[in-house]
Amino acid sequence: MKKVPEPTDKHVGTRVRMRRLMLDMSQTELATALGVTFQQVQKYEKGTNRVSASRLQQISDTLRVPVPFFFEGLPSDTNTSRRKTESSAPEDLYSLLATPDGLSLVKAFRQIRNKRLRQAVVRIVEEIGSLNP
Repeated sequence: MKKVPEPTDKHVGTRVRMRRLMLDMSQTELATALGVTFQQVQKYEKGTNRVSASRLQQISDTLRVPVPFFFEGLPSDTNTSRRKTESSAPEDLYSLLATPDGLSLVKAFRQIRNKRLRQAVVRIVEEIGSLNP
């Protein structure tokens, strides 16, 4: 039977990936800094393998964030059936920021200084999103 990642492990992994991408760091670069293989970093990021306390400290030092960063936005109740009914906005945001396209989109959007232009971009993206089944 295939092991399903625990919600907390998956959340921590998503935050590791998000921060690594924010620093434009490859999985190989992070793996080298940690003394593990890039496949191990992939497993951490997917939540397939749990990150030990000492490894999490090492990751936080390498990614230049405090350890609590990896737990920010973690629902206090990790029961997935309850989480589905609650707002998933932070989880959706973290998932978006954990992708190269999402991170690029956010970085580009932040460069738009004109409020009306930013609102127009949001309307365009919402319209495109509504066309995608």
